[in-house]
This record gives sequence, structure tokens and C-alpha cells, in this order.
Amino acid sequence: MALAFIDLKAQQRSIEAALQQAIGRVLAHGAYIMGPEVAELESQLAAFCGCKHVLSCSNGTDALALVLRGWGIGPGDAVLVPAFTFAATAEVVAWLGATPVFVDVEEHDFNMAAGSLRDGIDTARKLGLTPRAVIPVDLFGQPADYDALLPVATEVGLKVLCDSAQACGARYKSRRVGEIGDATSTSFFPAKPLGCYGDGGAVFTDDDALIEAMRSLRVHGQGSDKYENVRIGINGRLDTIQAAVLLQKLAIFPAEIEARERIAQRYNAGLSNIVSVPRVAEGRTSVWAQYTIRVAANARQRVIAELKAKGIPTAVYYPIPLNRQPAYAGYPSASRGVPVSERLSGEVLSLPMHPYLDPDTQDFIVAEVRRALGG
Repeated sequence: MALAFIDLKAQQRSIEAALQQAIGRVLAHGAYIMGPEVAELESQLAAFCGCKHVLSCSNGTDALALVLRGWGIGPGDAVLVPAFTFAATAEVVAWLGATPVFVDVEEHDFNMAAGSLRDGIDTARKLGLTPRAVIPVDLFGQPADYDALLPVATEVGLKVLCDSAQACGARYKSRRVGEIGDATSTSFFPAKPLGCYGDGGAVFTDDDALIEAMRSLRVHGQGSDKYENVRIGINGRLDTIQAAVLLQKLAIFPAEIEARERIAQRYNAGLSNIVSVPRVAEGRTSVWAQYTIRVAANARQRVIAELKAKGIPTAVYYPIPLNRQPAYAGYPSASRGVPVSERLSGEVLSLPMHPYLDPDTQDFIVAEVRRALGG
């Protein structure tokens, strides 16, 4: 039997009684959309992340879009995004008629490189675009290097939207994800470190004006009530059952983060002498949304096949950088290109990672990875 890449069933068993009670309460009161659990979740997330406001929404992509819409991003504007990430980060920029400009990432943490950000800003200006915002992605669970990125954004006057779909719960020095930049978005897709049983997302911010704009945009651009429309909005609400599920998962989330860290360190101890393993930079923590090693490009498919034969699932995040995706090939990249992103896309390989990965199973995975790599 194949192992689970992310074992959501084990997590569910650990909180099954609480989940049933929470969902039962929603069924009893019947407020299935924007019920009381939604406001409670937003309050608890704000306290957890240390920010002033949290707006829950339908998914992580809409979370990104709500922020950009709230800032009035549109045609003629450039938004700087990393080439090595999931398509949603650039997708929302294109939705609004703005131009995503792809910048490169760092070798050591897979996150946006400040030098390439400067190059991307120069590219945007040469094309006659107005650089308006930057969306650093906290990839695989580790925050980007904000000490390097924020001064560039401040110098140019860029809004900073932290895409923390994979990093909710992580810390950057004294701040938790959600306290950094002008706004932070996250996703509650089931496979995320903090995930629900459907789609969901949230925005974190201290900006009073932005939160009010997004509250309106989330419900069809409503004004004083849902039948007064003062903006062109979306249907972006989080349903109440998902909020109830997230409240139960948030209660165990700190313990799960600790478990993910232990598992990541066990992986590092077992694999660091044979393959390039992920490292967390000093002053940062990771929630280890993925545990991603780097394998020689000409060996990756063989390693994947050998692990699959042993019942060990793997994943490649991401096999094609955004600048080479057919839908985005017409958008510009930083002047010196994105060579690190292109190299990483051929080498990265993610191994099973979740808080319920027991030592015996992990030792089996490590042994088979070593065997596949010839160690």
C-alpha cells in the first residue's frame, strides 16, 4: 500500500470528536454562510498572527485578488512576482489587466531575490509600466528574506503583498507571518499546513481602509447592505462549516508546527550527506508545507520511479517556471532572466511531509531515497 504524501486522515482521527461537535453546531444554527464561526475564526487568526484585521474568503487566489483590487491595481501597472511558484500568484495580476513581471529566486531558500526584484522594476519601467506592487511568496513554508526585499519596495514605493499560502504560522525574526508587509494572503486548501475540508483563504492586514474595501469586495461590492453595490466585487465568502473545521485545526496547529520541525530535522539528519536538503535561514522558522530536496535533473525521473515502486509518493513543485508556462510566456521577466528558477524546476523533489509521519515510516523513506540516490 502506498504511503500518504500528506496524511489528512490521521489528523482527522486526532480531532474527530471536536470536529463532529463543531460541524453539528453549524447544522443546528443553520447559518451556513457567514455564520458566527466565521467571525470567531477571523478573531482567533488575528490574535494568532498578531495583526489588526483578518478577512476570511473563499480561497487563497481570491485572497490575493481582493488585496490587489483593494489597492486599485489595473491596466498599466506592473506587479513583481517570482517565476518559481504556483500560477495563482501571477494569475490574479493578469485578471485585473495589470502586468506580472517575473523575477528570480534565491538558490538557498527558493524565495524572491532582492537583486532580481530591482532588475524586474527596471524592466517594468522600460516597458512604460508603473511598478505598483510586489508579491513575495513564502515558498514551502519559509518566509522570504524581507530584510532584503522591503527596503527595495520602500525605495520604489511598492505595496508589499506577502503570498503566504504555504507559510501560515511561520516566523520571520520577531514577527509571525501576517505581520509583515502591507498585507498577507494565505490559503486553507486541504493540503496546506492549516487547511480546511474544501477551499478557503484569508487576508491579514493592519490597514483599516484596505480591510473595509475588501469587506465590500468580498460580497459583490456591497455598500450599506448587499443590495447596494458601491464596487464591482466578487462572491468571495468563506462558508461556515469550513470556518468551524479551521477553528478545531487552529487549536492543534502550534503542536503540529513543532512536529513538522522535528520531522524536517530527522530528514536533514538522514539525507544531508547525500543530497541537497532544505535549510531554514537564521532568524526564520518554517512550517514545512513541503520538504523539498534537489536531485540532479538527469536523475529525478528515475528516483521518482524507484520510490513509487516502493510505495513512496513524491511531488514536483514546480516543474515549469511561470515565465515558461504557455499562458504567461508573453509577460516580461527581469532583465537578467530567471536562471535559478529554471534550474530549480528541473531539480526539486518533495518527499512526504505531515505532522503524523511516524519515525519508522520516515526511516523507511530515508533509506529508500538513499538507495535510489546510490548512497
